[in-house]
Amino acid sequence: MTRFFSRLAAVLTWGLCWLLPVAVAQTPLLITPLAEKKVAELPAGLLFWRIENFAALAEAQAAAGTWSLVAESAGKIWLFTLGPAGGSSAGGAKVAEVGPIPPVAAPQYLLRINQASGSPGSLTPVHTHPGSEAFFVVNGEQSIRGPDGVMRVKSGQPEAGQGAGMPMQVSSSGATDLHALVMFVVDATKPFSSPASFP
Repeated sequence: MTRFFSRLAAVLTWGLCWLLPVAVAQTPLLITPLAEKKVAELPAGLLFWRIENFAALAEAQAAAGTWSLVAESAGKIWLFTLGPAGGSSAGGAKVAEVGPIPPVAAPQYLLRINQASGSPGSLTPVHTHPGSEAFFVVNGEQSIRGPDGVMRVKSGQPEAGQGAGMPMQVSSSGATDLHALVMFVVDATKPFSSPASFP
């Protein structure tokens, strides 16, 4: 009987040695803020993020309005505009339209564009935002885990995310490195991100 337990302990130790490197190998998803601004109010009605590319930074800046943000990412110039569906900007090439986004009510709003990047398996801690989040994946695949399951967003795909206060964990879930652009409309009077846990 002692020999059985010795062998069992050896097998369990060997198994744990295989599992441990997997847990240690996980790296954090790199989140880089690209642009942001505070606004006192939002456009009326259902809101969408319009994503456009421009040939030059100056052209994108000239086309930007009250609810627009300009950013450089993946070797391109991007204009993100919050507003009703179906709009366009002079000189821009429309890439995608994301929405409608979950409504946000706040005394002041923060519009923000983040870039998310990382190798397959990299992920964020579980967290919440005081507003809405939307995604556009440039390369790779992004997964957003929430209380109701996992949303997968593939390369070239836009997706409106969850509303305020919903716990989430974002990861690079494809076979290649992730490069995603993330659009936020949040309550500017609250912390942008807070630690959370799943129920």
